[in-house]
Amino acid sequence: MAQITAALVKQLREMTDSPMMECKKALVEADGDLDKAVDVLRKMGLAKAVKRAGRETNEGTIAVYVSDDAKVAAMVELTCETDFVGTNGKFKDFAHAVAEVVAKNDPADVDALKACPMGEGTVESELTEMIHVIGENMKINRFSRLTAENGGIGCYIHHDGKHADMVSFSFSKPETANADEFKTFAHDVAMQVVASNPVSAVREDVPQDVIDHEMGIYKAQAAESGKPEAIQEKIALGKLEKFYKESVLTEQVFVKDSNETISSLAKKVSKSLGDDIKIVTFVRFNFGE
Repeated sequence: MAQITAALVKQLREMTDSPMMECKKALVEADGDLDKAVDVLRKMGLAKAVKRAGRETNEGTIAVYVSDDAKVAAMVELTCETDFVGTNGKFKDFAHAVAEVVAKNDPADVDALKACPMGEGTVESELTEMIHVIGENMKINRFSRLTAENGGIGCYIHHDGKHADMVSFSFSKPETANADEFKTFAHDVAMQVVASNPVSAVREDVPQDVIDHEMGIYKAQAAESGKPEAIQEKIALGKLEKFYKESVLTEQVFVKDSNETISSLAKKVSKSLGDDIKIVTFVRFNFGE
């Protein structure tokens, strides 16, 4: 039986981030062989991950990855058991790494994502390692991927890691993507999406069922006025117009400057950069929704 020294235990712990006692047990089982001890820890991690799989994961974070050319982005919601782990740097770095895998592999669903290569194995095996190292159940709850072939993508993550979004823009000049003024604009628009929760990027993209629902309410309210039907229709349409201005991203008042709308801001930046910048669409995550 090999002697299991404190230095050997420390070395294994630094290699794996596993708890000290588990490292010692693994080394005993592996008769002091570090490589075999790593395998023992991995097997232990898998077994513990299975045991933890039934635990609820109501905490976690949202991570966003944007490619260097800003043409592909991905957003991932990774859950865990406690807020302490949800704000842990290792946990957040892992979530960002998973988002990068989504951006580069374009998986169809969570199961396909888990099968994607990552590190020395797959996303699923790396997730199992994380569960073992951190000691909490974790789940990839959902993800989204956005592309902008003729433009770029901006993103924003709120400081609490619970609200985030990606916004795609179209423009003509490739150099626009690298302009500081565009980057600031893209960040501000993405921040606007998190702050004001718009229904769509442009009026034409508001779902018809949403319009029908709102108009039904406005018509019912107008009917209470007792005015002629033609007047009631105008009242309802006026309220729908107000809804658009409050709920459509391009028509909203800019949260950082009440004298600007997002549309007027886009025109101002476009003129400054000599391009035609348009907001195409966005994806927004509220953690847990």
